[in-house]
Amino acid sequence: MLYCLCGDYKLYHLSLIVSWQTPACKLKAEQLAQTLNLPLAKSAGYNFLENTSTLLHVTEDRIALVSKHDKTTHVIFAEFLTGPFGYRWLKGGGRNQAIARAVGLKAGAKQITVLDATAGLGRDAFILASLGCRVQLVERSPIIATLLIDGLLRASQDAKGAAVTQFMTVVSSDDAKKILEAITPENSPDVVYLDPMFPHRDKSALTKIEMRLIRNIVGDDQDADMLLPLALSKARKRVVVKRQRQAPVLKGSAPSFVVKGKSNRYDIYLTGGHL
Repeated sequence: MLYCLCGDYKLYHLSLIVSWQTPACKLKAEQLAQTLNLPLAKSAGYNFLENTSTLLHVTEDRIALVSKHDKTTHVIFAEFLTGPFGYRWLKGGGRNQAIARAVGLKAGAKQITVLDATAGLGRDAFILASLGCRVQLVERSPIIATLLIDGLLRASQDAKGAAVTQFMTVVSSDDAKKILEAITPENSPDVVYLDPMFPHRDKSALTKIEMRLIRNIVGDDQDADMLLPLALSKARKRVVVKRQRQAPVLKGSAPSFVVKGKSNRYDIYLTGGHL
């Protein structure tokens, strides 16, 4: 797995500070605060100051976003091997699941290359890589990218996890448009995957908390409609747009066809040789 943080990042969230769990974590926290140009807590532990509701918290095990909401502390981090996502990874249905059909995975076909231009915490990308795709993940927020990279590094320390992360490359760039524009015909991905940050209607309390916290850091993807035509000009085979089942399509061309999942749908736009 390869990754990099690039770009001249400014202070993205005025109430976000970097904190640490124990003195052993302090150096890593200091380095992270300097890299992200964020203030550093003055002492160990959860330091929610008067105007601070969110922490980027460094422990000996992971890096997490910690938010205090309604007197309850919520912790969010990237995790691929255990918990609900670990179960999805192992029991999700392989190439029969909707996302696999959406990108065009077929038995016996050569490895598909996917550019995930809105990677977030990387869950869909991890599923695709576990099914044999080679995935480049682009995440615009350096804070979310930090969580993503941390989760993938932890996953790579496990033999089964390493078998997946070897097919994943992470780039943190504040402009996915520039990444797409830089693609040449020689290095065009088979598939460009877009999962724009829009208001979600998932009834899960955990999902609501997670999406609200991430949206506070990242904001909505206001340029999603502009990314679609650019993605269509760069993808060799297709562009896949993940949407809520009842959400409108992105502005522009109508999708070639739709693959429906349990709570989401995938709008597929064919661009050339069909997968």
